[in-house]
Amino acid sequence: MNAKRILIVEDEQPIREMVVFALANAGYEVQEAADARQAQSCIAERLPDLVLLDWMLPGISGIDFARRLKKEDLTRELPVIMLTARAEEEDKVQGLESGADDYVTKPFSPRELVARIRAVLRRGGPAAEDEILRANGLCLDLASHRVSTGETLLDMGPTEYRLLEFFMSHPERVYSRGQLLDRVWGSNVYVEERTVDVHIRRLRKVLEPHGYDALIQTVRGSGYRFSTRV
Repeated sequence: MNAKRILIVEDEQPIREMVVFALANAGYEVQEAADARQAQSCIAERLPDLVLLDWMLPGISGIDFARRLKKEDLTRELPVIMLTARAEEEDKVQGLESGADDYVTKPFSPRELVARIRAVLRRGGPAAEDEILRANGLCLDLASHRVSTGETLLDMGPTEYRLLEFFMSHPERVYSRGQLLDRVWGSNVYVEERTVDVHIRRLRKVLEPHGYDALIQTVRGSGYRFSTRV
């Protein structure tokens, strides 16, 4: 099983180093960002499973960044835990209303933080497994790993399934070949970018008899996009 990826957004390096050490020891893969701009770049490269977000950041505050994440299609369902020294009830309410899933007050123990992370990740787990992605009558069942249209099951390889799952989970956004390799194949696997084109062709071939191949659109000079706006 792949380790869950946690993005820690914290401008104070000692706190960031302490959190990275604790999460790595707990078996998580950790990304670091010192501000919202760096965090946005990390998210664009590869979506984490959860964001630990400091309230007081230089430039865009953690509260404003959390609100931005909850407005974007790509990051709307991304769990966020706020880290802050502000312990007043009003501050906690403001943090939760910004879209945060939990709120951890500084100073905190590494054990408490890891427990909070596990709780938030568990909270989103079963619902995700039961989810069915739909687009114009095309259905992808995440629990059974089946793709269908009406009563017809579509037969495709595991890589084509992962590609389709990613596309249907992230519609209307253009992804380069490199981004697709990182998100679908994984950053630790080395394959050439043209491999993406081969699997896109195979996926389109499976979808073509049912008229869904047009949902996977080539964006010249940029990459590929999944869109129902044909």
